[in-house]
Amino acid sequence: MNRRDFTVNVARAALGAAAFGKPSLSGAGAPGMATAEGEAPGVPFHLSVMLWTVFQKLPFEQRLEKVAEAGYKNVELVGEYKKWSEDDFRRANAKRRELGITFDTTAGLAHGVGDPRAREALLADLKNELPIMEKLECPSIIIMSGDVVAGMPRQVQHQSCIDGLKRAAELIEGKNVRLLLENIDPEENPRYYLTSVAEGFKIIEAVNHPQVKFLYDFFHEQISEGNLIEKLEKNIDKVGLVHIADVPGRHEPGTGEINYENIFRTLGRLKYDRYAAMEFLPTSDPVGKLRAAREMAIKCGRA
Repeated sequence: MNRRDFTVNVARAALGAAAFGKPSLSGAGAPGMATAEGEAPGVPFHLSVMLWTVFQKLPFEQRLEKVAEAGYKNVELVGEYKKWSEDDFRRANAKRRELGITFDTTAGLAHGVGDPRAREALLADLKNELPIMEKLECPSIIIMSGDVVAGMPRQVQHQSCIDGLKRAAELIEGKNVRLLLENIDPEENPRYYLTSVAEGFKIIEAVNHPQVKFLYDFFHEQISEGNLIEKLEKNIDKVGLVHIADVPGRHEPGTGEINYENIFRTLGRLKYDRYAAMEFLPTSDPVGKLRAAREMAIKCGRA
């Protein structure tokens, strides 16, 4: 599954219906933050790779090996495990532990929060996903808004996002789990409801729960509205994850119009201590491009 197909499928289903400490979903108390040392000395944030973007033709364990070869210790998933057997889970966990890799975030729920008619289906999706996250020791899950619903006022859908996230937060209360609401740009999915980071932050503010944060995807927001750094500065407390890809083309930093050196400097200056995930399509040599992006982030993040 690629990221575009994932967002479109989630949106259609809706119409019809971080960083943390030790990753245990059953522990008491609010989820811990990322460890203090960050990615490297002087760099507060951690780096990850969204796996759908790279090494798609390789077996899962070999994909993890390639990520580790590029220097990363964290991986994000989009339901790659949906058809796994128990043996598949054991092999994947054995390989990630061998490589020192954490599954920091996953995605792939069939329903979103923007349609109140789909709320119970969304909550059922999340209930079903939590045991799998426990099995993978993965503490974060991406939540989508779903599509614009024909004939439904935007204020109703806005409130549905708030109410749906509040209900979802009840399911994870006291567990080491975080929900991450994501924006998608209207060029990638013209039907998707939450295209605006500004609105997303308003939703997170209204939910007002420490385990519900925003996934700030710079690629999508550059296409939607731009002004990336000011929004980051004003809302850093609401950000639980950022995604990295350049515009146009969703390629590695430095290929397009986003100044990722300044973004990484801003993340470092703001003491952002959660995850920044590479979600780009490498123009060539995926290991080399991932390694270069990591080196840029570390160099600028400690500046």
